[in-house]
Amino acid sequence: MTLISSISGIRGTIGGSIGTSLTPIDIVRFTSAYSIYIKEHNDGNNKVVVGRDARISGEMVSNLVVGTLLGCGIDVIDVGLTTTPTVEVSVKLCNASGGIIITASHNPIEWNALKLLNSHGEFISEKDGNKILKLATSNKIEYNLINKLGSYIYDDSFNEKHLEMILDLSLVKSDVVRSANLKVVVDAVNSTGGFMIPRLLDKMGVECVKLYCEPNGNFPHNPEPLEENLRDISELVVKEKADFGIVVDPDVDRLAIVCEDGSMFGEEYTLVTISDYILSNTPGNTVSNLSSTRALKDVTSKYNMNYFASAVGEVNVVKKMKDNNAVIGGEGNGGIIYPELHYGRDALVGIALFLTQIASMDISASCLRDSYPRYFISKNKIDLQEGLNIDDIFSSLINKYKANKITTIDGLKIDFENEWVHFRKSNTEPIIRIYAESINQDAANKLANEMIREIKKLL
Repeated sequence: MTLISSISGIRGTIGGSIGTSLTPIDIVRFTSAYSIYIKEHNDGNNKVVVGRDARISGEMVSNLVVGTLLGCGIDVIDVGLTTTPTVEVSVKLCNASGGIIITASHNPIEWNALKLLNSHGEFISEKDGNKILKLATSNKIEYNLINKLGSYIYDDSFNEKHLEMILDLSLVKSDVVRSANLKVVVDAVNSTGGFMIPRLLDKMGVECVKLYCEPNGNFPHNPEPLEENLRDISELVVKEKADFGIVVDPDVDRLAIVCEDGSMFGEEYTLVTISDYILSNTPGNTVSNLSSTRALKDVTSKYNMNYFASAVGEVNVVKKMKDNNAVIGGEGNGGIIYPELHYGRDALVGIALFLTQIASMDISASCLRDSYPRYFISKNKIDLQEGLNIDDIFSSLINKYKANKITTIDGLKIDFENEWVHFRKSNTEPIIRIYAESINQDAANKLANEMIREIKKLL
């Protein structure tokens, strides 16, 4: 059993004992703390949007969250089964003071989580997150009397509103896409992308072949959209002679593409190619996190614009984008943040932009992928031992590699001449992530394995 409290919310496995997993008591405790935060920061506008993905535990968790918010005097707009980016845009559309997304994103079926939003429909800041974590363990929580309970509205129209907002974007050209007569296979891992993506494709005139699109929460494979989990869609894309395949995680904020020949476009290159399309039409700066491919910097330089790197985490990427007026940004896990729509990772807008790019260029997915610089990332992890001092390990590595460029804004990143390695403690799992990038896969794997051995020596 696992329970992880972080600045962006609470995440854990369902069942078990209080304080060690995501139990009903823990859900109520953190929702209550969030309610205090809402009432202290929004001048009486105590309105919160709640939405969830299709996880089996989602209805149970949602009932607890909604009931707790009502008991705290918070008015609830329940948008039902939806996506993370849809909840984000719903907060602004409703002029709400916050939002709670019930999803554990890419985590396996036994996990669920509460993702917390501010009044802008963006993830709460570190400062506010720490305040909520502190409130959750305090004795300051009081519940409202009968005449001051919150109100409840169920409104699932925001799914459609979100799609229409995407289609209204100037760089989303449905007429161009429709004339290209594209055929696409969709793997939505039996969550809410299973109805949202087909609706979007239908509106853009794209033939959709559905794979695992029943939103029942029974994930047919590990829900993280990595190559080792995508054999079925790779085979179906080739069998159907589709133009490409679309893969999303359960809450639809990460996007991966499968090429027409069944090969991976590369999750890291989702942001790279969409940024290329955006920059070709809208000059501006770009942002990704420290663990993302350097290919985005190369593409940005092609347009004589500036690239900036942030700490890992959507809230950090968004802040860096705002600070540097970036026109596009995101993370190498397939997360696209297009501020013309909203400041949040959004696979749906990524799909619409990619469709427009492919149709406008009249190019295959594999040829488009081959047009970009070739870098390869090795993604690894080491389980954390309880009580392990990560800072001591990082200090030893900094001392050993002090002749190289060192970045410590988020864990430790070491830049070598033609490659880099990034170590950081995960915010969502009890692990150390170790990412290494080089000019070919063997070199990236070699660098990662060398660093893993270095860490194990220090354990």
